[in-house]
Amino acid sequence: MGTPDFAVGILDKIYNSHFEIAAVITAPDKPAGRGQKVSVSAVKTYALEKNLPILQPTNLKNEEFLAELASYNANLQIVVAFRMLPEVVWKMPKFGTFNLHASLLPNYRGAAPINWAIINGETETGVTTFFIDDKIDTGAMILSKKTNIEPNENVGQLHDRLMHIGSDTVIETLKLIESGNVTTTIQTETADLKTAYKLNKDNCKIDWSKSGNEIYNHIRGLCPYPTAWTFFKDGDNEWNVKLYDTRFISENHSLKAGTIITTKKEMKIAVADGFIQIESLQFPGKKKMQTHELLNGIQLSAEAFVY
Repeated sequence: MGTPDFAVGILDKIYNSHFEIAAVITAPDKPAGRGQKVSVSAVKTYALEKNLPILQPTNLKNEEFLAELASYNANLQIVVAFRMLPEVVWKMPKFGTFNLHASLLPNYRGAAPINWAIINGETETGVTTFFIDDKIDTGAMILSKKTNIEPNENVGQLHDRLMHIGSDTVIETLKLIESGNVTTTIQTETADLKTAYKLNKDNCKIDWSKSGNEIYNHIRGLCPYPTAWTFFKDGDNEWNVKLYDTRFISENHSLKAGTIITTKKEMKIAVADGFIQIESLQFPGKKKMQTHELLNGIQLSAEAFVY
């Protein structure tokens, strides 16, 4: 059971193992984009290529869906980036249902664990498999695998690494269940657990009052998707701009945070303890481009700033 690209990497690893995939459950097709062209999930695309049976329920408690799911007689269900399951679904197989989550549980339960680990400046993260229960990401843990987060790694790069680590961890978990040697660890609840909140327009907006490192982590934790953004203002002109690749330069200065400094090829933005140098960005109605490309076609005044 899964939907995005991250789940495809795990599905592919299972497909190429000795385990039999009885069926694939993924999100329903939906209209997307300006033309409202029907979009299918990455998992469905893969399943079609491999000629795997596909279920796309809109309601996981629907009697017809439950009957069809039961007809496959699966003895185990695996969930990777899907949605919360009702008890009637996760309790159906003989060996239960386990989930692969892209964090070191119990920290970063929730929708965007890879993003928030980078945004919060973590130096390590990982993946965890656990048996699903009636809450979100709280079940008994089976395996955890750690990895370092590199200082300049963005969320796209970390996503791909965790997909490979997660694939191996799922296969290892399957072998433990198959051999009857599974032992689990109950998640401990503490007051300081960190949460992987759902990303939205508000928490993707850059706060230029923060330190340079915090801003840099925020931008790389959202690059290349869903992308950090800010307002550029120059006189009467104002743009909603996405920032992609950046660098933090620690430096003393007396400029107001948010001041934009440009040369013919470079752009940097003043922060409290230095500058954020912009390597690539996207103005509305334009494609993503390198800063020097943008500066060939747009001139910002000395009064330009971000907020």
